[in-house]
Amino acid sequence: MTNSSRRRFIKTSVAGSAGLLVPTFLPRTYLFGEQTPPSRRIAVAQIGCGRMGSDDMRATMKHDLCRMVAVCDLDSKRLEAARSEVERFYKGKGESRVDVKAYRDYKEVLARSDIDAVIVSVPDHWHALVAVEAAIAGKDLYVQKPVTYGIAEAIALRTAVRAKSRILQTGSQQRSSKPWNTFRVASEAVRNGRIGQVKTVQIGIGQDQPKKKAPAPEPVPANLDFERWLGPAPQQPYMEARVHPQEGYGRPGWITTEDFGLGMITNWGAHHVDIAHWGIGMELSGPTTIEARATFMTDDVWTVHYTYHVEMMYPNGVLVVMDDTFPNGIRFEGTEGWVFCARGAEQVTASDPKAANQADASKALNASSARILTAQLGATDKRWPASSDHYLNWLASIVSRHDPIAPIDQSARSLEACAAAWIGMKLGRKLTWDPVKEQFVDDAEANALCARKPRSADFDIARVMKKAGL
Repeated sequence: MTNSSRRRFIKTSVAGSAGLLVPTFLPRTYLFGEQTPPSRRIAVAQIGCGRMGSDDMRATMKHDLCRMVAVCDLDSKRLEAARSEVERFYKGKGESRVDVKAYRDYKEVLARSDIDAVIVSVPDHWHALVAVEAAIAGKDLYVQKPVTYGIAEAIALRTAVRAKSRILQTGSQQRSSKPWNTFRVASEAVRNGRIGQVKTVQIGIGQDQPKKKAPAPEPVPANLDFERWLGPAPQQPYMEARVHPQEGYGRPGWITTEDFGLGMITNWGAHHVDIAHWGIGMELSGPTTIEARATFMTDDVWTVHYTYHVEMMYPNGVLVVMDDTFPNGIRFEGTEGWVFCARGAEQVTASDPKAANQADASKALNASSARILTAQLGATDKRWPASSDHYLNWLASIVSRHDPIAPIDQSARSLEACAAAWIGMKLGRKLTWDPVKEQFVDDAEANALCARKPRSADFDIARVMKKAGL
């Protein structure tokens, strides 16, 4: 069976909408875990096999709707660990021979016509280039959040995905009901007017602590292609604390190094701003003004922001405030009450930072009145599409060719708001943003920070887009 005919077979074998994972959506084989014929499985490749990549790979390949056929990473140790894990997984299901290919170059993965979809779990500074090229190559995508490093990249990725009619799921897993149904319940209540007119949204996203270690070049490990790992980022010497641990899968240093990621403002910010947009009905819009201040780490191996305060006014009159002293979570305040939602005291990893004030974070879902959270939705109320598994929602969306629960149009807007806040932090003055034109108003300095010049033409997304006629 050819790849195109296999795609048609997969598509026609499952009926319904990807947003509604109800029993009528999937055939009996998918509902009850019976063996799915290989010809009906979505062929998936994992690109980036680090901390989040390993989790993404496991959470995806457990579903019989897909088959993990390839892994890709620039660290040979992590690459072999991922390949071995996939092999063990399928052998554990009774298979005697497992063929999973390992690649150092993602372009070789994209060149395979038999691969339907890719999971992009590379560092933030690589998200856009890998994802754009994957969309152009005709692959469906799961892309870790923040969906891109900066604003211009988000617009380019959205353009490529829509032009090529690809399915993209963003790793904004708070939109799916397990294990954090708190965000869906709270934002749905707010969206349907349970707290009256929304006035303010307070968002706590935690705070990165300086490492208190001076930057110092180190020898590049033999197992890492560091020159390629730098990709579009500025040329610089290798430091383990700015890349990822050579032993284990602890929190990587690139998250706290501004050349590779913008810090908590896009790290946790992409999660919580995304839910805030859902609640206030601004998932396809953005702020109109941004006022921000922050301190940045200096003389440290890490370089991202430390303390911060951000105020963003939206077109509907809602003020969104982010501050490093707020408990990690989202508090919606309206004329008739308030709602707070969070992951509770849970951290993604033990090394993830906490906000300075965690007093209220133990209550993952709370409101000024129980009625706000328990009242039944009416026939005309806004309901979020059902999704109890973020990865299955993506796979089902690939089959149905309907948008998943966290589509690119909305995740691009979440990134834009977070990155605009970062630009406000860097400039330290009030900014005016046009959410329709997706640019700052009469502000060349701010607009210059929406994109950065790539290290070389090899990593130029604009060049890739032009070559593809986009």
